[in-house]
Amino acid sequence: MLKLETIELEIGENPHAAVIWLHGLGANGHDFVPIVQQLKLPADLSIRFIFPHAPVRPITINQGLEMPGWYDISNMSIVGKEDVDGMLESSQAIHQLCEQQEEQGIDSTRIIVAGFSQGGAIALHCGLDYPRPLAGIMALSTYLPRCAVLGATANHAVPLFMAHGLQDDVVALSYGKSSCDRLQTAGYTVSWHEYPMPHSVCMKEIEDIQNWLLLCLPNSQA
Repeated sequence: MLKLETIELEIGENPHAAVIWLHGLGANGHDFVPIVQQLKLPADLSIRFIFPHAPVRPITINQGLEMPGWYDISNMSIVGKEDVDGMLESSQAIHQLCEQQEEQGIDSTRIIVAGFSQGGAIALHCGLDYPRPLAGIMALSTYLPRCAVLGATANHAVPLFMAHGLQDDVVALSYGKSSCDRLQTAGYTVSWHEYPMPHSVCMKEIEDIQNWLLLCLPNSQA
């Protein structure tokens, strides 16, 4: 079992909610740490933010250069031939992080799995397949892997937040839209957002994420 090193930040005391946030290809867990402050969440919400580091692996499309990645990408069509083994390995590692939070007293319905780009694909893959209901899944500038499990799972009713840049030249907007359509057709509720930006995150998106988090994690331990 792949075990991941993580960065943890807490707002409030005795966290009773957790957000596990996955970075994109070639980045690391530090990439989204600054967003915690930018979200301006109330301290009494008491959330533990967990930012795992992806394992270093050779990435075929980058001439085999080794870099942090949740799975391999072999060609320009990122939704083409999938590294199913890599996706499964990373998904199982994120499952393990969720289980660790449960062992520390946080109910699964107070856990959100989030990710950007390649990390967002894993957030969707592992979140939809988690054996207990989650608070939500957030997928930013990404797509739904074809090998993701859809249907009558514990998270069929999970709130989904998906966002994409209109000028994204890394993960095409069409990939995100078609993923949203696929999820909605399968009966999932998706909050879809588009922004005038490239493959990145903007302040309006952060504001929308803040509002969504407050809806998914109401200020109580119930």
